[in-house]
Amino acid sequence: MSRVAIHTLGCKLNYSESSTIVRQLENNGFSRVDFSDEADIYIINTCSVTDNADKKCRTTVKSVLKQNPEAYVVVIGCYAQLKPKEISEIPGVDMVLGAAEKFNMIEHLQSLKKEEEAIVFNKNIKETQDFVPAFSYGDRTRSFLKVQDGCDYFCSFCTIPLARGKSRNATIAETVAKAKEVAATDIKEVVITGVNIGDFGADQDYAETFYDLIVELDKVEGIERYRISSIEPNLLSNEIIDFVAASDKFVPHFHIPLQSGDDEILTKMRRKYLSDLYVDRIKRIKKQMPNSCIGVDVIVGFPGETEEHFLTTYNFLNELDISYLHVFPYSERNNTTAKKMTDKVTKAEKTERAQRLRILSTKKKRYFYETQLGREMNVLWEEEKQGENMQGFSENYVRFEAPYDASRVNIVERLRFENINESGLAKASLKEHLQ
Repeated sequence: MSRVAIHTLGCKLNYSESSTIVRQLENNGFSRVDFSDEADIYIINTCSVTDNADKKCRTTVKSVLKQNPEAYVVVIGCYAQLKPKEISEIPGVDMVLGAAEKFNMIEHLQSLKKEEEAIVFNKNIKETQDFVPAFSYGDRTRSFLKVQDGCDYFCSFCTIPLARGKSRNATIAETVAKAKEVAATDIKEVVITGVNIGDFGADQDYAETFYDLIVELDKVEGIERYRISSIEPNLLSNEIIDFVAASDKFVPHFHIPLQSGDDEILTKMRRKYLSDLYVDRIKRIKKQMPNSCIGVDVIVGFPGETEEHFLTTYNFLNELDISYLHVFPYSERNNTTAKKMTDKVTKAEKTERAQRLRILSTKKKRYFYETQLGREMNVLWEEEKQGENMQGFSENYVRFEAPYDASRVNIVERLRFENINESGLAKASLKEHLQ
C-alpha cells in the first residue's frame, strides 16, 4: 500500500479539490499520511495568483525530498496548468498534471517509476470542459463545497481563466446531491466556493442561477449553516441579499472583491462594475442585515495607479461600512493585459500603500467588533490549536478565542460577546451547547 500526502496552496477551491482527490486515492487502496510524515507519494496542489505562490511550490518540493529523497512528487493546480515546463524542471518533480488531468490521479499513478525527466500531462485549457464536483472533509471543521469552476471575465491582471478555463458547473440537482453527502457527515458549516460562484448557470442552456442554487441548498437537512465565499458585486443581486437576510441557515457574512475604489483604475482592470454599484451593494446588505460582516479584496499598485488614485481608494474604503480588508500588492503575471501596461508602480510604493490599507483594515475590524459587544452569537469552534487556545467563528464571522478544550471542537455554542482580548479577538461568557 502506497502512502500518500497532499499539501494545498491557495484558495478554498483548492482545498475542496485536494480533499476529493485524496478520498479517491484512499478508495483505491492508498493510505493517507500527514504531509509532515514520510510518504511514498507527495502531491502539491498549487496556486498561481501571486509570485509568492510560485516560490512556495519550489520550497515545498525541496522540503518533501528531505523527508524522503525517493518519494514520487506530483504537482497539480493552477501553477501546473500555467507553467508545466517550468515545474517539470524543478529538481525532484516526477509528474505534472494540468487542469484536465488532476482528477485522473489514479490512472496516472499506476506506475511510480522515477524517470530522468518529469512526465507532463497538460492539455490546452480550452479542452478543459468538464466540471468535477468536490468538497473538503477531515481537513478543517468547515467543509468547502465546490459549486462552480472557471471564469469568463478576463480581468486585465488575472490568469485564472487561463489556469481553470471557462465558467462551468453541475446542475442544481447534482450540486444538492453533493451537499447531502456533506450533510451525512458531522460537518456543521459549509462554505460555498468556486472561481466565480455568482456566475453559476452561465454555461447551461437552461435557466439555473446562483440564487436558484442557494434556495435549494437551504432546504438540505443536516447542514446547520452556509457561508457564501467570494462573490462579484455585479452578480450579488438584491434577491440573493434578501434571501440570505431571511434564511436561518445562510449566515450574514459576505466577501466581495472591490480591487480599487477608483473608477479609472477599475476600468483599466476590466472589472464589470464601477464604485457606485459597489456602494449600492454594501448599503443594501447593511439595510437588510445591520450586524453583517463584509470583507473586501483590494489590489494596490496596479499599473498607472498614482498616489491620487490610491487616496481615492483609501477614502472610499474608509467611508464604507465594511468589516475587514484583504490587501494584495499588484503582482505581474505573464499573458495578461496588465503586464503590457506602462507607468509601473515601484515595489516600495506598493509595500507602503498595502501597509496603509492593512492599518485601515485593523481599525475597521476593531470598530466592527466593538459594534457587536454584548450580543449573543452562535460560535462554531475550530479543531486547529492556536498555542494553548482554540478559536471559533460566529455566524457573522467574529473570531472568538478560549482555552483549548477538545470536547468543544465542532460544537456550536451560544455565547455572549463580552469583551475584546489583547489579541483583538472576542472573549465570551454564557456557555450553552446547541445540539
